[in-house]
Parts: sequence; C-alpha cells; structure tokens
Amino acid sequence: MTASDASIHSTAIIEAGAHIGATTRVWQWVHVMGGARIGARGSIGQGCFIGNVTIGDGCRIQNHVSVYDGVTLADDVFLGPSCVFTNVKHPRAHVSRKDAYVKTLVGQGVTIGANATILCGVTIGAYAMIGAGAVVTHDVPAHRIVLGAPAKWAGWACRCGETLGADRVCARCGDRYSSDGETLLRL
Repeated sequence: MTASDASIHSTAIIEAGAHIGATTRVWQWVHVMGGARIGARGSIGQGCFIGNVTIGDGCRIQNHVSVYDGVTLADDVFLGPSCVFTNVKHPRAHVSRKDAYVKTLVGQGVTIGANATILCGVTIGAYAMIGAGAVVTHDVPAHRIVLGAPAKWAGWACRCGETLGADRVCARCGDRYSSDGETLLRL
C-alpha cells in the first residue's frame, strides 16, 4: 500500500505489497521490492534499489544506493550517494545464500557518506557519522565519527551533525554531552 500523497516518478517500479509512507518521494529508475516498508516524509533518489527491508520515517537515500534484504534503517537516516551495503559474508555466484542474509542495523539519525561501504552484520548507533569512502567492518557506537578503510574512530558527532570539541558542547545547537571514552551521553 502506498500513501495517496506519496510522490512516485513514472519510471519507478513499485512491486505489489510494498508500503510507502505519506509524502515520501521516489525518484527516477527506482525499484522497490514487494516486502519493503518505507516510512513517511522520506526521499529515495534516482537509480536506487530497495529490497524487502524496513526504512524509517524521514530517511533520505541519495542516488544509486541499494538497500538489500537484511538491512534496517531507523528514522532520519541519511545515505550519501552510491554508499554500499552487503548482506552475505561469503558470497559466491554459484552458491545460493538467500538463507544466509546477515542483519545490519542503522540507528536513528545516522549519516553515511558518499561511497562508504557497510559490511553486513554491523550495528551503527544513533547519530553516528560514517565518512565518505569509509569501509565499516565493525559496530559503530552512537555519536561516533569514523573515517577511512577500515573505518576508525575520528571523534564525536552531535545530534545536529556538528563535530564536538574537547568540551563536548556543540557550537551549533548548544547540546552538552559526557563521555567515558567509549560512549557519549547527551546531558
């Protein structure tokens, strides 16, 4: 079921059984599988593939992203252009692995930069930021900024997206945080 006020481009393929929430926009050459559950107020850019997945409200998926079976996006996730998800640990073209999809969870407010690669089986905590081109091979705690290949810790991010300084006070929104070195908590 697609909300009546969703905007679907004429070239998009929306299979029977897919759910697309209110005011979500689906752009050119998108393919949405029948088991997909896409929340309200989102946007799916041109050339995307959406498998039998759950995508929360307010998600922004930029051009040429494939969200494969096994991936779950919480609310307000931003996926940069051409970022990549995997869903099988040991793929072989001649061996079916459809029963071996590994779950990947992307928390609320996460940003994943352009051309980043997210290997299956990881959890990315709320408001984490994955830098452009990063390769994520392990879980990323909430609010953590990771960069590089493989992705490594490079700092902390506020809920609004700004990098936090040593005082852990956001210069943009004023939110304050405390940390034990491994986790970040909003005060």
